[in-house]
Order: sequence, then C-alpha cells, then structure tokens
Amino acid sequence: MTTKTTTGTTPRLYGRDAELDAVAALSERLSSGRSGVLLIAGEPGLGRTALLERAVRDFTAGRVLHTRAAPAERHLAHSGLHALLSSAPSPAGAPLPGTAPSHPVRTPGDRAAGGPAPHPPGREAFTGLAGAGARRPAADRGTGPGGLPPLGLPPTLPSPSGTAPTGLLDLLERTDRNRPLLVCVDDAHLWDPPSRAALGFAARRADSVPAVGLLLSVAGHRAGAPDFAGLPLVRLGPLGDRAAGVLLDDLTSGTADPLVRDALLREAGGNPALLTALARRLSPAQLAGHAPLPRPLADGPALNGVVGGRLAELPPATRDLLLLVAAAHEHRPDGCGADAALVLRAARAAGIDPAALDAAERAGVARSTGDRVRFDDPLVRRAVHRGAPLARRRAAHARLAAALDGDRDRLARLTHRALAAEGPDARLAAELAAAAAAPDVRAEPLQRSLALARAADVTPADGSRAARLTAAAEYARLGGRPHRAAELLAAAREGAAGHDAVRGGAELVRGALALRDGPVADAYEALLMAAALLDPHDPEAAQGARFAAMEAAWAAGDSASCLAALDPRPARPRPEDDDFRTGMLDALTGRFGDARGPLRRVLDRAACDDDPLRLLRAGAAALVLGDVAAACRINARALAAARARAAVTLVPLALEHLAYAELRTGRHARARAHAEEGLRTAHRSGQRNVVAHHHAVLALVASIEGDRTLLAGHADAALEVAGPHGLAQAASLAEWARARADLGRGMALDAAARLGPLVRPGHRRGHFAVRMLMAPCFVEAAVLAGECAADARTAAEEFAVWAALGGDPQAPAQLARCRALLAPGPEAETLYAHALARHERAGGDFERARTLLLYGKWLRRRRRPREARGRLKDALYAFERSGATVWAEQTRAELRATGGAAARETAGPLARLTPQQLRIARCVAEGATNREVALRLSISPRTVDHHLRNVFALLGIRSRVELSRLVAREETVGAG
Repeated sequence: MTTKTTTGTTPRLYGRDAELDAVAALSERLSSGRSGVLLIAGEPGLGRTALLERAVRDFTAGRVLHTRAAPAERHLAHSGLHALLSSAPSPAGAPLPGTAPSHPVRTPGDRAAGGPAPHPPGREAFTGLAGAGARRPAADRGTGPGGLPPLGLPPTLPSPSGTAPTGLLDLLERTDRNRPLLVCVDDAHLWDPPSRAALGFAARRADSVPAVGLLLSVAGHRAGAPDFAGLPLVRLGPLGDRAAGVLLDDLTSGTADPLVRDALLREAGGNPALLTALARRLSPAQLAGHAPLPRPLADGPALNGVVGGRLAELPPATRDLLLLVAAAHEHRPDGCGADAALVLRAARAAGIDPAALDAAERAGVARSTGDRVRFDDPLVRRAVHRGAPLARRRAAHARLAAALDGDRDRLARLTHRALAAEGPDARLAAELAAAAAAPDVRAEPLQRSLALARAADVTPADGSRAARLTAAAEYARLGGRPHRAAELLAAAREGAAGHDAVRGGAELVRGALALRDGPVADAYEALLMAAALLDPHDPEAAQGARFAAMEAAWAAGDSASCLAALDPRPARPRPEDDDFRTGMLDALTGRFGDARGPLRRVLDRAACDDDPLRLLRAGAAALVLGDVAAACRINARALAAARARAAVTLVPLALEHLAYAELRTGRHARARAHAEEGLRTAHRSGQRNVVAHHHAVLALVASIEGDRTLLAGHADAALEVAGPHGLAQAASLAEWARARADLGRGMALDAAARLGPLVRPGHRRGHFAVRMLMAPCFVEAAVLAGECAADARTAAEEFAVWAALGGDPQAPAQLARCRALLAPGPEAETLYAHALARHERAGGDFERARTLLLYGKWLRRRRRPREARGRLKDALYAFERSGATVWAEQTRAELRATGGAAARETAGPLARLTPQQLRIARCVAEGATNREVALRLSISPRTVDHHLRNVFALLGIRSRVELSRLVAREETVGAG
C-alpha cells in the first residue's frame, strides 16, 4: 500500500492509489485535448468528497468547475444546473442574480496565487449562456415551486434543440476550447431530476466536446440509476487493513496502545470517516490504554455523524420500521437479513404500515429480497439500532418477541425478551441459557453466543453469570469472533475466581484463541492448565484440552511436549478419543506398527462422523499412517461439517488440512485453490497462525509452479507470523519452498545451503514431521552442488529408516532416487529404474518427473543422448501436467542440450546460440557467477568462461547487464 501525496496543503488520501490513478488518467485525457467521464460511487464516509477535492487541487491543465449538491434543493427543478452555473464568476466577479457560488471556476494561475483571477479566460462563455435566461424581467419569471422565489433559470436552458437534457451539453460546447475544462459534481444523485437528466445526457456525449471532463460522485446504491447507467465507474470500498492503520497512526501520532488500535480498526471496518470520528472521541488516557474504552466504541452519535444523513429525511414510520429490522438483525448479526415475515408481524402489531419500507428502499437504506429484509450498509444498521433511545430499542425487541411463537423460534423469542428486559431476571436467564446450550435447537454459534451473553446480563450476581459468559466466549470463538470472545472472557474473570470448572473453561477458551492467533507456547500452557482444572468436573472437555495442547506443541515442533500432553490417560475415555491418543503416542515414539491399529480405527469411525473436530483429528491420523487419499477424503468431510455448523473458526483450519493433504498427493492446483480460500477465511476470522500455515502451503505450490514473486510473498508472510508465534512447522515449510524453488531453477548450491541446517542435527533442525519430507530435496541439492557429500549420505540413510515405516507413499521411490544420485555408474542406472517402478505404484506426476529429469541428465552426461531424450520428454510432459513451469523450463534446457527439439523453442537473437550457450546465457542473466553456472550444468568454470565469451561475440554485447536485458526482452516476447 502506498499513500499518494502532493506538496502544499493537498489532503492526504489513504489506500486510494487505484482511484487516484483513474482520476489522473482522466486529467491526462483532457491535457491531450480529448474528453472523458468518470463516476465515483461509494457509501457515506468512504471519501467521495475528499477524492473530488483532491482532483480539483491536482488539476493544473485548465479550468475547474466544482459544485456539490444541496439536499434541500433536490425538489427544485433545475437547481443543480443553477448551482453549477453559479459557480462560474461573472465578468465583474459577482455571482449570478439571487445566487451564491458553491465553488468558483479555478485556473492554474488561481491555484498558484491562492485565489480567483480577475478575468479567467472563457468566463464570458459561461455567464453569457447563463445570463441569457437568468436576467429576464421579474414579471416574466413567476414563482418557483411552493411559492418560492425563482432560481433565475428558465425551465429549459438555452440550446439549439430547446430541450432541457441538451442544455448542459450546449453549455460545454460553447466554452473556450483552447483550454481543458474539468467539471466536478459531488453527490450528483442528490440533484433534482431535470438537472440529473441533463448531467447524464452530457456525460454520455462528452466525447463530442473536446477537452472537457466530467468527474461525478454518487452514493453507492445510485451508481446504476438510469441517469448514470453506462458511465465509466470506480467504486470506493472500505480501506484495507494497512491503509486504515496508517490513517489511524497519523490521527493519533502513533500513540495508540496496540490493543486500542486493533479495537478502533475493527470497529471502523475500513470506513475512514468513522475511524476518524472514533479516534477523536477517545481521550489521551483511553488511546494509551490507561482508561477503559467506551462501550460500544461506535455509539449512536458517532455512527449517525457518518451515515445519519441518509436516515434523517425518512418519514417517522419508516424509521420505526427500520428499528424493528435492525433489532431483528441483532439475533443474527452475520446473517443474510431479518426475517421479513417476523418484522411485518411486529410492525402490524405496532400499527406501522408495511408500505413504510418503500421509502427506505428508495433512499437505498434497506431492501426486501424474498423473505428477508436487509440493510445495504452494515453501518446504517448499527446507526439505526444504537442511535435509538434505550426505551425504543427495548420496545422493538419486545414487539419482536411477541411476534415469535412455537418451539422452533424458542431461542430467538427468549433472546429478544432478554434484550427487552429492564433488569435481572433469574428465570428468564435460566430459560435462555438452557435454550442456547440445547443440542436440538438449530442455531449458529454466534446466535448461541449472543443468547448466553444476554442471559449473563440478566443473571443475578452469582457463579452462573461467569459460566454463561465463558460459554458465550467459546461460541463467539467458534463463530469467528475472537475479539468478542476475549471481551466476554474479561467480563467473566471476576466471577470465575472461586470456581475451578469455570476457570478451566475460561482457560480452555483462552488457550484455543492463542492456538490460532498467538504464541503457541502460551497456548500450550493455558490448555494444560485448563485440562488440570477440568479433569474432576468435565473429563471429556479436559481430554479435548490435551488434544489441543498436543496440536500447539506439534505446531511448535516440540515432540517431547506432544508426548507430555498425551501421556495422562483419562479415567473413562471415549473409545474414539482413546484410540487417537494411543495411536499418536505410539507414532511419536517410533512404534508405527503399534500405532496402525488404533489410528486405523479412528479412520474407520470417521466415515459416519459429523463432528468437525473429530474429523480433523482423523485426517491428521490418516497423514501419520501415510494414507493421503484418506486424508483428503476425511478433511473434505471435516470442511463440509464445519460449514454445515457455521463453525467459522474451523473452516480455514479444515481448508489448511485439506490443502496440505492434496499437496502430499501431488494435486497442486487443488491445494492452491483450497489454501487461497483458507487464507481469506482465516483473515476474516482473525486467525493469524492459520494464515501463516496457508501462506506456507501456497509457497510450496509456488515453488512448483515457478512464480518467484508469489513464492517470495507467501514465504515472507508465513515467516513474519511464524517467528514471533513459534510456528516451527510453518517456518520449515516456507524454507523448504524457497529451497525447492532454487532447485527448480538449477541453483543447487543455494538449495543445499537452505536445507542443510533443517535436515542436519542441531538447534536449527527443522520440524520433526517435515525434516524427512525435505530430505530428498537436500540430497539432490547437495549432490548436484558437489558439496556436503557426507551430509547427503547421512540424510539418505536416515530417510531410509523413515521410509521403511510407511509414513509416505512416495518415500520408497524418493529413497531409490537419492541412492541413485549417490551411487557409482551402473548401480545408479538400476536404482533410477527401481525408483521409476516405485513411482508407478505410488502415483503422482511431479515426483516421477523429477526422477525422470535426473535420470535424463545422468544419461546425457554419459553421452547417451537418444535415451536421455526419451526420459526428458517424459519428464517435460509430466511437469506440464503438474503445472510445474520452472521445472519444465529446466527440462527443456536439458532437451536442447541433447540436440532434441522441445516446445517453445527460442526465436530472435538467442536462436544464434548453441543449446549449451543458451543455457549458460540464461543462468548468467539470472545473476549466477561462472562458478555457480558450472555447478548447475556440471561443467568447469573455464568452460563457462569460454562459452560466455562466444555468447558476447555472437550477440554483439559487452557485459552481463546487457545480456540480462536481452534475455529478459526476448523471453518476454516469446511468452507473448
């Protein structure tokens, strides 16, 4: 994200680079004598006005005519055009009779001097056209609508056709064509209908007038209105996290406490006007975290200050009906809208005409879609609900509760009753808490969380209140609201002090939150504490806490802590839990034979299970067993179960497990699709640790597909979180991705240097479950680089022990390939053939293609080009099927070196080079030294130097920089 600025007093705009570029493109068109139109659409508070004001300040090529619609005049015919003409000063510097200019015409000289020039060129063209009708005798003018004095404009602007829509276009045609003109109309949707029609008519025909631009802004819901339909459109969306953070840091001079900063950014939702209002609302002590924040952070006045203008002009009956809609939304804040039938029943009971909703739809505030009523802008919904007095809010909830009946709506009815309650009510609290916890009640986690939190609010001060707040926090966590969960835990802390069961539940939620978005070592300790506190009261929850602690230790790469978390055996364990615990203990201690039985039973039970957490554990068990097909199947089932239960927190986790399993099967495109979706959902639910794991998976995919920019971005993003949060698994995967990309580009020395510390023993050793997966890459890199031979042999032998355990179906073929790389002549060929036979059993194009590539290289170096070509062509087609672009390019280079034709042959100047010269030229163009090129191609540095001299002579260049530019240019042309 960059924030574009200019010198002087130009306001700074945050996160609007694309929008500013679109405005700059319009200005460039005008400067070149062409015309153009741009429509800026966005909801209140997103910066439409600021963007237009910035355009006015930045436009230096000619004149600017700038006006903003006046809502009070929207019913006065031609008032919009009148305001536009009034912004053009008269020759004497006075406005038109009976008017006041909204924004004067500004020229480049005006802006430099800080005021309007005495006689800006072309002014007479405006005033002459306007004055033709504006200065008629008073007797001819009559009166305006409602008896108001006339505005000074005739019913139709003077034009050859005499019709109103053409008037503005005629005005633009009569301006001074020697200088560009930019016409800016802010809030054009608030103009009166005749003025809007004329504006739209002129905008659609702007190309007929040279050097005239129209820059218009409208509310987001009016962008598709007939007057503006078809115009080039730029929609303003909420600011991204980074841009909003920069804005907030500037507003607070960087003094906001990190937790306060996060709360402000979250509450504003990317709306810069609301963010500004919230930051200014807090005292210095509150910003610094020394005083409690107001609750709610965005109250009614703050919200109304941003979006209240859309509500103020609505009829009272419409506002009453909207309050019912907003109150109904409270039960399902993330749902698809309020139940229309419920709202209408409550409205009729209150004597509100359902037709009152029509005014809200016309204003773009709310709309009815089938059986739902929803607000177009969530900020408006919050403003309606929080801006109403407490008594009115309670009355709205009471009406909704009265309109609900039957067991099906029991939870919603009780929730609205509690929201309408004026004080503690022990009976209502107990009924609501029981309904929220009932498994037979169909409700999403956030609905249960709201119900339990409200039950706690109406609970008299006792231990039940803390227990209900803790349960509400757990449901908020499952619903993807970690910050809400933390707030509820903080509220429960005082009442939980004397109750071990409640304390245990709170630690369980706190540990689960840290597991997904915090240091996993902290999560581990919190979860073990939760298990100890819960053991006497809830053994099943205690076992769940231990499984979560094992997951934290696994993410940290601490196998000893994994064992410690699993070691205590519960007194009466459930069979499925005991099998998972026993099997994982055996696997972690190297007893894979003993682990197979219990873990296989876990997989068998998964076929008919619908609990997403148990299914995720079963998917992990499948990977431990090496059954990657079962892992894909079970994790897909876990994903479906999480979605069916609206367990928002578990969806990105299931996508992570599924993407990783698909990566292990060689289905890289599927892995990428699931990891990209998981990345989005993990971001939305505030789970940075899951985000890091998705980035690591995507880095591994990029290492195969060959996109260096994507690889670097994903690997860096994974490591940015993995370091401070202790995610050894994500860090190991990200480093493996970088090393594999190096290997794909032929940079074996770099790959060996990256992988060596992760594979060898020592304090930098990689994750215990990933080390052996990286070993074949390390062996290949070390052998091709001609270094670390002893380390390569040690890694190969350790990998042989692991492969014998059956934890990976690809391992036997990879082991044969490693041994072939390390073996002398005839033995190597036998081992390559054995590796290919094992690949046929295991499946997977990518790993098979890597073996074929290495075998083809081996054959070429032994001067067996015909056999090498066959293996290399097989490898090329397999890499292409896998989408492994960089590996396919390496294979094509080997094919050319054998004298064989390959797809995408080089054209242009590079076609003069021999295959070996071309390979050397490409390596040097990437920045490799002669020694590094020699290592890649298994030739001597002297040979590289000889070929490079010939390359320079053939291409007529003198330096490596020229060679790099030539290769980049030719390959870009070839790719196009």
